[in-house]
Amino acid sequence: MFKRDLELERSWQQLLKHIEQTLGKKPKDLNGVLFLIGVQELGQGHRYFSKEEKQDLMHIAICKVLSLSGYYELEGLDQEGWPHWKMVKKLPHFDLLEQEKLLKMAVIEYFEAEHQWIIRPSSPE
Repeated sequence: MFKRDLELERSWQQLLKHIEQTLGKKPKDLNGVLFLIGVQELGQGHRYFSKEEKQDLMHIAICKVLSLSGYYELEGLDQEGWPHWKMVKKLPHFDLLEQEKLLKMAVIEYFEAEHQWIIRPSSPE
């Protein structure tokens, strides 16, 4: 494993611990974190979401975290208050593993930039 991959994984685990300390529950994976970001960005609080709405929340989260790197731009909100994004820069063509790394880095950046969390990789144990 490359050093930067190891550092990313340590930072990711630190982020998951921080979320668990804040919310009392640790997300299972990247999708769980994206769901939380989507709910946060929608701003309508905790409620029941249909399967389609859950997919939309994850899309909101992906657009939001990638907007920090200039890939998406917020167009506005619809009548129900759901944000709509437009792609302004084409995403690089990555395999699934590289896509996951890109999203994890973007999620970490989101929590640092939007919520002032300090995510530092913990030392190997």
